[in-house]
Amino acid sequence: MSRIGLSSYAFFWQLSDKVSEPLTIHQALERTAAMGVDLFQICDYAPLEAMSDAEIKELRATADSLGMALEVGTKGIRPGHLRRFLHIAGILGAPLLRTMFNVPGHIPTADEAAAIFTEVLPEFGAAGVRIAVETYEQVPTARILDVVRRVDSPWLGICSDPANTVAALEMPREVIDAVAPYVLNMHIKDFAFSRKEGWVGFTYSGAPLGEGLLDYDHMVRTIRPKERNINQIVEHWLPWQDTEDATIRLENQWTQRSIDFLRSK
Repeated sequence: MSRIGLSSYAFFWQLSDKVSEPLTIHQALERTAAMGVDLFQICDYAPLEAMSDAEIKELRATADSLGMALEVGTKGIRPGHLRRFLHIAGILGAPLLRTMFNVPGHIPTADEAAAIFTEVLPEFGAAGVRIAVETYEQVPTARILDVVRRVDSPWLGICSDPANTVAALEMPREVIDAVAPYVLNMHIKDFAFSRKEGWVGFTYSGAPLGEGLLDYDHMVRTIRPKERNINQIVEHWLPWQDTEDATIRLENQWTQRSIDFLRSK
């Protein structure tokens, strides 16, 4: 069954030290459940990797008490790092790990990435956890696809996020069309350009879902998430507003709008 889920990125500012009383990850789960959403992707949430098994089990207990399914997201593909997150995913009952190729100190070639996935995927398959590599500007989409095709495993695929690739001058529609057969997970965020003050250049940033440049209808026609049981995870690129209160209020508004938009489809 395809689900609508929230990412920790939907609470980006509220989970950050930028606000006076940051949410805990447990509170983010509770907020998600209060909006009638039963899937949460803990994505690039730094404290997760350092948690003890007991703390991770407490997080799983919170999710279970709320009827919440979990997914996990990280960055990097060093074998030890992937195995650490396979362990975390196992405790959380998460069937999907989203990752990205590059981290500081490790920028794998396509050959190296293919070798790493070939090494670790039997362990992921045995645990029932799939890896979804996200499309983003640091790695050409063609290179990610080359690795996925070479490895040729049902446990490895793509996390589509066409917003990211614009910074590498890859057009969203072309990326969507290219990755569609391999998509295991979808990040849903809208995006737009706005003129900078004085009309000197542009700012590329987030937009409320349905109001920006994301061709959502083409994306779902092409990827077919409902037919293929691919979850759609809400994220935002919300710039900080003038005040903390305004930022939190708008972050929550964008999240609710995204949920309503996806449910209307």
